[in-house]
Amino acid sequence: MIRCEAAPVRRFLIDRITPTGRIHQDIDDLPVEEPLEIRYGTGNAEPHVTVTMRSPGADDLLAAGFLFTEGIIRNVGDIEGIEQEGRNAVHVRLNARVQDRNFQQAAREGQSRHSFISSSCGACGKQSIAAIGLSRRFHTQPGVPTFTADYIHRLPEALRHSQTAFSRTGGTHASGLFDLNGNLRFQHEDVGRHNALDKVIGSELLANRLPLWDCVLLLSGRVSFELVQKAAAAGIPVIAAVGAPSSLAVELARECGTTLLGFVRENRFNIYSDSGRIAADSSVRQSVSSPTI
Repeated sequence: MIRCEAAPVRRFLIDRITPTGRIHQDIDDLPVEEPLEIRYGTGNAEPHVTVTMRSPGADDLLAAGFLFTEGIIRNVGDIEGIEQEGRNAVHVRLNARVQDRNFQQAAREGQSRHSFISSSCGACGKQSIAAIGLSRRFHTQPGVPTFTADYIHRLPEALRHSQTAFSRTGGTHASGLFDLNGNLRFQHEDVGRHNALDKVIGSELLANRLPLWDCVLLLSGRVSFELVQKAAAAGIPVIAAVGAPSSLAVELARECGTTLLGFVRENRFNIYSDSGRIAADSSVRQSVSSPTI
């Protein structure tokens, strides 16, 4: 089992209101949120710069995962080196071939981001939803692998026990990667849900373990379009989430052949796409008429 260090926490002196209406001073733990400047480019050329708000720590994983899920790099071989430049900046040196192959393609397709990304922005940093293109290198096989409902039921508790920062603050998101036996392979917490996922994917990219065809991804909250996009880029066949998916997340999961599960808690969950990877405990499947839109 591989786990990353907890997201950093900072203590604040606060006034707390009790149920009886009294006010008293107390100490409260809050997750740290700071900007990270991701600089990337080739040679001595002026680097491209993206700024994201994140929980400090594992900045190399975040930068690598971000560049991969944005389609700027294809594999770990595209990276010549990653250097931390102060507390809130990281520089990713890329091979010269990346400049010709990817930057020009992104410009043609209108996929460039604005220079600032908030810790919860999802896809809003794109120029427009219509301009988002998904260029996947890894395509999953329908219905493979297969998981039982009992396997899925066990995941939330396993991830929850690993969320040390959330236990102290209640203010971080988590992404956890599970193997076929239900073991937590890697997890990360962050104030930004997409940052937590980029750190997980970045760890697997730098270890040269992509695609992740034999893994299940569990998200601690809701599922947005961009989270499905990132997971699909890494070849993850099953995305499970404690919260709800958005409509666009479901549409993209169905387009990519990704199994998408929502409301995974209290021994229940909804299957929004590719139910063929979930082996029901009963052979009887109830059905309802298709809704009228």
